[in-house]
Amino acid sequence: MKKTVVIESAWCKKCGICVEYCPVKILELNEDTVYIKDSEKCISCGKCEQRCPDYAIYLQKTE
Repeated sequence: MKKTVVIESAWCKKCGICVEYCPVKILELNEDTVYIKDSEKCISCGKCEQRCPDYAIYLQKTE
């Protein structure tokens, strides 16, 4: 089962922690929000989810 990254923009404080810890650098921060540049390159490691202090980013199981 594959997992995809989900960002809850309303919860995100734009701290950039998830961006810094992503080993494949698929996340990017601009003045408005964190966004996913290329979800196909995600390795589902969960480092973004583990580091987010606001639970604004997580991995969701998909089929």
